[in-house]
Amino acid sequence: MTHEERQELLEGLLARQKAGTLKPKDRFDIPPQDMPEQDATTRRRNVSEVALGYTETQARLEAMRCLQCKTAPCVQGCPVGIRIKDFITAIADGHHDRALDIIKENSLLPAVCGRVCPQEVQCQETCTVGLKFKDVSKAVSIGRLERFVADLDGNGAGVPAVASPTGRKVAIVGSGPGGIVAAADTRRAGHDVTVFEAFHKPGGVMVYGIPEFRLPKAIVHDEIETLKKMGVRIVTNFIVGRTRTIEQLMKEDGFDAVYIGVGAGLPSFMGIEGESLVGVYSANEYLTRANLMKAYDFGSGADTPIAASKRVAVVGGGNVAMDAARTAVRLGAEKVYLIYRRTEKEMPARVEEVHHAKQEGIEFHLLQSPKRIVGDENSRATAIECLRYELGEPDDSGRRRPVAVAGSEFLIDVDTVIIAIGNQANPLIRQTTAGLEFNKWGNIVVDEHCRTPMPGVYAGGDIVLGAATVILAMGHGRIAAAAINDDLAAKSQ
Repeated sequence: MTHEERQELLEGLLARQKAGTLKPKDRFDIPPQDMPEQDATTRRRNVSEVALGYTETQARLEAMRCLQCKTAPCVQGCPVGIRIKDFITAIADGHHDRALDIIKENSLLPAVCGRVCPQEVQCQETCTVGLKFKDVSKAVSIGRLERFVADLDGNGAGVPAVASPTGRKVAIVGSGPGGIVAAADTRRAGHDVTVFEAFHKPGGVMVYGIPEFRLPKAIVHDEIETLKKMGVRIVTNFIVGRTRTIEQLMKEDGFDAVYIGVGAGLPSFMGIEGESLVGVYSANEYLTRANLMKAYDFGSGADTPIAASKRVAVVGGGNVAMDAARTAVRLGAEKVYLIYRRTEKEMPARVEEVHHAKQEGIEFHLLQSPKRIVGDENSRATAIECLRYELGEPDDSGRRRPVAVAGSEFLIDVDTVIIAIGNQANPLIRQTTAGLEFNKWGNIVVDEHCRTPMPGVYAGGDIVLGAATVILAMGHGRIAAAAINDDLAAKSQ
């Protein structure tokens, strides 16, 4: 469909809506709007964003597909309860500023969430339009619409108002999505807020874990700058548990409350032979070198060591595995293999990420899993030995358990292996903070308000939930901030 055809369709729909003759059937007949994107061959050699964003005509057509359900089932699938049908109506009517205001009632990072949140298993999974077609890919594209209005904003919404000083100090440990929200909400209440970040740049997983081609770092930078303009202090290269403990922050440095939002950044490995060979990375390390330390930008003067790989095997089937594989392509690898022990149907990665990875030439080796990594006399990885699998009965996750096929071993020649099978909680906070409670996975235990058993200490995001999503971390940041504000207000009475 050309731009002119889209414009003509939109004008006809708006006329029928004004006349009161636009029916649900007419909305069902509006074609879903595909996301414009970079050519697959071109983008293999750059790190610019793949998805280019809707035009205004596309956005308004996509918004017209919404049925405006009275029960708004999409909201039930949104972790932070955005008034989805209201912001979509505003887009359809051309009131984009109004749409963004509605989103920001509940979400402070719409440009981020519109890009990286898994809407297909959240708000879009319960969309009536998708259910009508029995295909979630035909649901109203809520995430793309959220991104559309966020990008129009250009960070021009101004700096949120800050209440009069309360004399209370709040420490936010970690500057990821949950930490950003907690910092903003506690600062708006008038508290003196400091964010402590272990890395040399703030932004958490949004800067070290998610590649530029999925989430431009300028977007995260703008959010951090907004915090600074609000008066939030950002301290980098500060490892809570090493530089200072939580107890020291409270007893010696005078912080009245501490929010722990450090994520779950300790990579998991398989425990197979050869994982210590040169050329074997965790996905965390590989992506951090490429994203945060700009190993991808060979012309910038960044002197970050990273493998100059020709044949890469990535082990895993989630979004992080896709990010690592697609980054390897952009770093010049001639062959990238994605090895996953189940089928594509069971992959936890977003459908969009799988689609883009295939477009970019990544070879999927499904129902396979590594048995060992083979090295040469210099302890460098040269091959990965895999076993073939078949699916058995469902396991605790509800997915069919992969069962190895005896005697099916085979070798794939590689020079780099990236392990992307998940993360767990870093034990540093546990080792240095006696008053907290942890579950068997090392995650901090909190109540429904994100309070820990340690007075004045709160926690949220991946350090509580395990590996989760940006929007869930944001939700925890908001819940914790409300509890902090309530508790500090009660102390002042």
